[in-house]
Amino acid sequence: MKKAVEKLVTWSRMKSPWIIHFNSGACNGCDIEVLDALTPRYDLERFGVQLHGTPRHADVLVASGPVTRQQAARLVRIYNQMAEPKFVVAVGACACSGGVFDGCYSVLGGIDSVIPVSAYIPGCPVRPEALIDGVVKLLSSLEKKEASK
Repeated sequence: MKKAVEKLVTWSRMKSPWIIHFNSGACNGCDIEVLDALTPRYDLERFGVQLHGTPRHADVLVASGPVTRQQAARLVRIYNQMAEPKFVVAVGACACSGGVFDGCYSVLGGIDSVIPVSAYIPGCPVRPEALIDGVVKLLSSLEKKEASK
């Protein structure tokens, strides 16, 4: 019975992932593109992806911008509030490596300097198509792990 419930939960996470978006100090270029992916033009909701406002219900953390000293503790707190299994997607060059802000006195680096990252989507700014492709590949890797069990 427990195995069937686990399979059902994994299936529902693959078919309808809920994401939470966090900007840790970017220039807002990637934020605009993340929100553009949710508009009717790209319509991520047709794939079941839903932007959610609370980390307690989210499956995927979509993070943009470099990690600043001011935002590091908030990012870790949001990550810790998410239920297992949780995934983190670093969106944009700044989130992947610090980007143009790398080396600034208040920047710690990319998202992976504070929390583990599941997928990197580079670009400055990242295109909505790349974001959709990255989330789909992340979820398909979850499906492959489930099939190999």
